[in-house]
Amino acid sequence: MNKRIFDNFKLYLERNKINYLYIGIIILLIIVSVLANFSPYDPNEINITNKLLRPNSRHIFDTDDLGRDYFTRALYGGRVSLTVGFLSMIISITIGTLVGAISGYFGGMVDSIVMRIIDILMSIPSFFIILIINAHFKPGIISVILIIGLFGWMGVARVVRSETLSIKEREYVLSSKLLGASHFWVIFKHIIPNLMSTVIVSSTINVATSILMESSLSFLGLGVVEPYSSWGSMLRNAQEYIEEAPYLAIFPGLLILLTVLSFNIIGDILRESLAPNNTD
Repeated sequence: MNKRIFDNFKLYLERNKINYLYIGIIILLIIVSVLANFSPYDPNEINITNKLLRPNSRHIFDTDDLGRDYFTRALYGGRVSLTVGFLSMIISITIGTLVGAISGYFGGMVDSIVMRIIDILMSIPSFFIILIINAHFKPGIISVILIIGLFGWMGVARVVRSETLSIKEREYVLSSKLLGASHFWVIFKHIIPNLMSTVIVSSTINVATSILMESSLSFLGLGVVEPYSSWGSMLRNAQEYIEEAPYLAIFPGLLILLTVLSFNIIGDILRESLAPNNTD
């Protein structure tokens, strides 16, 4: 099974060589963000004499309105954005998987109640809910992670629930129940392990969504606050200098675009590779 998945994944990569580029972008961004401390510049050090320097050999991403090295701030901003993306994803996937598996497994009244609650939550634009709630909390990384994570699980729950409806009718699940296994045992030993392909794909796409959400919140001033940076907050600060120094917006904007695009494309590749009926 694992070899088949690996072969399918490799096949989809080989079909379009540019897919290697997207994987490389994610790996590179993770590495440089982790190693941001090795930058010779302090991301928060203010030096007005170097204000708005254009890209040069010393400052390859230029400097911002306070003379801070923009490349270093982009590295630290990437660390924040990726951290928010991954941790929010873990929260969303955990809640969504548990709720979806329980709803699909028990069915009946439990399933009806859970799905109606999810329908109501999904009918309200989640971004506006996040905006309202986040406005009442102190802006910061922890608040952003919790809020995005706690409002990003509904789509995952729906997908997991539909898969659970199929898995719970399979022979090994029915046999386990006939042998007296508890609901807890069946859900955590049979249902959820067989949902992992769906969960992996949802995780990849959820990271991209969380990064985009964090960037939007920070752009509106409700996410990461000064002196710390994220790609969204860098875009926000660049608004005032869009004519004088457009590159202040170009660099973080490109990083957001490439990151979100790469995660979404990798998610599509994984979806095809992990498809149970894939015979390629």
